Amino acid sequence: MFSEIKSVHFVGICGTAMASAAAALLEKDYTVTGSDQAVYPPMSTFLAERKIAVMDGYSERNLAHQPDLVVIGNAISRGNPEAEYCLDHKLRFCSLPDLLREFFLRGKRCVVVSGTHGKTTTTSLLAWVFEHNGRNPSFLIGGIPTNLGQGARFTDSEWFIIEGDEYDTAFFDKRSKFIHYLPEVAIVNNLEFDHADIFENLAAVQKTFSHFIRLVPRNGLLLGNGDDPNLAPLLNVNFCPVKRFGLGEHNAIRATNLRLGPTASEFEIPSAKFHLNLVGELNVRNALAVVAAAKHCGLTNKEIQSAFDTFKGIKRRMEVRGISGGVTVIDDFGHHPTAIRETLRALRVKYAKEKIWAIFEPRSNTTRRNVFQQELAEAFADADGVIVSQIARLELLRPEERLNPGQLMATLQAAGKNAAYLADADAIVAHCGTQVQPGDVVCVFSNGGFGDIHQKLLARFERR
Repeated sequence: MFSEIKSVHFVGICGTAMASAAAALLEKDYTVTGSDQAVYPPMSTFLAERKIAVMDGYSERNLAHQPDLVVIGNAISRGNPEAEYCLDHKLRFCSLPDLLREFFLRGKRCVVVSGTHGKTTTTSLLAWVFEHNGRNPSFLIGGIPTNLGQGARFTDSEWFIIEGDEYDTAFFDKRSKFIHYLPEVAIVNNLEFDHADIFENLAAVQKTFSHFIRLVPRNGLLLGNGDDPNLAPLLNVNFCPVKRFGLGEHNAIRATNLRLGPTASEFEIPSAKFHLNLVGELNVRNALAVVAAAKHCGLTNKEIQSAFDTFKGIKRRMEVRGISGGVTVIDDFGHHPTAIRETLRALRVKYAKEKIWAIFEPRSNTTRRNVFQQELAEAFADADGVIVSQIARLELLRPEERLNPGQLMATLQAAGKNAAYLADADAIVAHCGTQVQPGDVVCVFSNGGFGDIHQKLLARFERR
């Protein structure tokens, strides 16, 4: 079938992974086109530099040239004119994970990093360990590692380091994306309930991870967090090698002598000591998974530590966006109570004496709902002040489904927090202008643009 394909059209081409895959196909001499309803930098620039034609907006006429294959992005749903045209005319179509598997992953040695939290950091750190030591890996990451400068790259190396997302694949394939990724080595960092729009409960999340685990071959390796009770039942398999990592004594790969400092962390395994320029226990677990995977793939302790020494982090993961008027403004992608809690714990170590403000946008399909009503309040334990913006797309949820902001504020205030629920980024910036003092730290938690709040905060603090 694939020998018949000469031209490929991407519906929703401006996603980072979609655009990167389009560019890689172009390099393989395919004719590539694409469309998107939001064509803007940096991906529009990325595509233009590679002379990939992008149609602005979705229309049946975008498929008039009858491409041999149409790749339909995860954000595309029924009713999209190009998706409807594909179905009407029986064009050959697939999802991006399908495309990745058949055009890029098959024949490679794939290391797939999964888990509810820490996927992007772990994948980035692992890709850098391989890159720093001359392995020239292909990688696909749901963020931008500072060292690598891009979230995706396709090379001729035998290695492919890929972030395995449990979110669904496409409107026509509700399996998790990671089901398509042919893992030779599978890392499962942790497992919690998330993505309330597609998973009914924790058992449903465990089920999809169990399907992923079934794909690990007998000559591969499953690396699982042995300290996670939600993951424990899934690790009792005999069809592939299994190694547990963590801090508990029962783990085959155990971190001991843990030292969490304000700018770095240290831990030991039986054969080596490691130093990491990241803070917080969650990042130690991420690094432990990287050590285990890298050693299995033939890298030495010295090579791994050399890469750790030069790792510069990831954009939007505890990223300091600037210091203005004496206030440090941090950007973090955290949008699940556990991620928020662990980030604030790490910040409390890093900024032990400073007042820490947490600004949170309830934007994900889980935190917009009341499934984590109590857990969300508890997640802010290490913040001195908490500001929550109006729940995104509130009108799309039934009242009984919604996060209750009044209850959230009452719980936080009862715990002694300076807490406020405000309409939008501009209202929050105005509030911070009077409440936040020089020397304070402000961490913004959002998985979206949040009205360019980071730059607005920096500008507001500078004017004082």
